[in-house]
Amino acid sequence: MDSKKIIFIAVLALVAVVAVGSCSAGMFDFLGGNQSDLNGTEINLAAAASLKNAFDKDLIPMFEEKYPGVKVTPTYASSGDLQTQIENGLEADVFMSAANKQMNALAKKGLVDNDTNLQFLENKVVLIVPANSSANISSFDDLKNVSGNIAIGDPESVPAGQYAKEVLTNLGIWNDTESKLSLGTDVTAVLNQVAQGSAECGIVYATDAKSTDDVKVVCEAPDDALKTPVIYPVAIVKNSTDADAAKVFLEFLQSQEAKDVFVKYGFTIHE
Repeated sequence: MDSKKIIFIAVLALVAVVAVGSCSAGMFDFLGGNQSDLNGTEINLAAAASLKNAFDKDLIPMFEEKYPGVKVTPTYASSGDLQTQIENGLEADVFMSAANKQMNALAKKGLVDNDTNLQFLENKVVLIVPANSSANISSFDDLKNVSGNIAIGDPESVPAGQYAKEVLTNLGIWNDTESKLSLGTDVTAVLNQVAQGSAECGIVYATDAKSTDDVKVVCEAPDDALKTPVIYPVAIVKNSTDADAAKVFLEFLQSQEAKDVFVKYGFTIHE
């Protein structure tokens, strides 16, 4: 075999190796790097409390298995609290809110990269009671006759509470129920009040109700009572210490395997 053929074969072999390496790099290709470039990276995730189960039980372990050199550190709270924390300098790379209100406020202040702001998930608002409840509650209208506490998120800072207030107001029963309201610091607190029986009923997201057998869903909020869609946006925070890793994480969330997890927990992918 002459030298030219040997060189040609060697070049082909090199091209094959590079191609295999590029494929194994997966979603990091679009950054022009490779998976090893992420080793030792920490991604700080600020996410609405209603996302905790999906992230902790499935998504974060899946991502860290795919990128073993990366650690994802989550902070969960109401979206309003997270907005305030980010405004006050919280070290966050990715923010996922339970409503556009908080995301838009941060975008207006230039604190999130609006080019990455994605309208991602949808949820539903439901009325729940304890699983063993015998209360005569079959609709939102029945809340006018409830004698115990009605748990909702604080409308000042909790998106689930803002949606609850909108539903009660549009149904014309806010004035009849306001004095009975027990305000939770986030939607998980509301769910726990109902599950533990300290509240006679509560208003949460469908995904929260699905997360425990200690509550049961009475009904879903009527379409005409909720004019604001329950959208979960996600975006990269402007002061991210590692924007490349944040982009990889955001890309992962949009993968089919991640979307399937969100659907498993009761979310709908916003198209």
